[in-house]
Amino acid sequence: MDLILMAAELRRDEGVRYVLYYDTKGIPSTGVGRNLRASPLPAGWVYPLSDAQVDQLLNSDLANTFAQLDHSLPWWRGLDEVRQRVVANMCFNLGIGTLMTFHNTLGAMRRGAYAVAAAGMKASAWHGQVGQRAARLCQAMESGVMPDEPVVT
Repeated sequence: MDLILMAAELRRDEGVRYVLYYDTKGIPSTGVGRNLRASPLPAGWVYPLSDAQVDQLLNSDLANTFAQLDHSLPWWRGLDEVRQRVVANMCFNLGIGTLMTFHNTLGAMRRGAYAVAAAGMKASAWHGQVGQRAARLCQAMESGVMPDEPVVT
C-alpha cells in the first residue's frame, strides 16, 4: 500500500490540526484525527505541534490501524490497493470495534462482492455522518478506483 497516498487521503478526510480540538463527539483530538483519550501525546509535547510531530503521530496511528486490521481481518491485505485504503480509512475513522460491527459489509468485501459491500456502506449510519468521505469510499469500494485521489509529490 502506498503509505504516502494513504496519509494524504487521511489528511484530507480528517483535516490537520496543530492544537487541541474536540471532535463531533466531544473527544479531545489533535493532529490528523488523533483521539487523545485513546492515545495521549508523548510526555513533554506542547501546542502548537510541529509538522514533524503531526507526521509522527499519524505514522504511529497508521501502524496501529494496520496492526488492528491484520489481527481482526487478516484477509484485508489480499484486497487490491484501493480497497485496502478504503478499509484502512474506515478503520482509522471508526475504530476497529465499530468497523467490526459491519458484519455483512465486511463479509461482502472478503468475498469480492464489492457492489454489495458498497451498498452496505451506503446503508450505514456512518455514511450519513461523514458525507463526502463516505460517498468517495463507497465509490472506490465498488469501482476499485479512488475518486479525487490526492496528488502527492
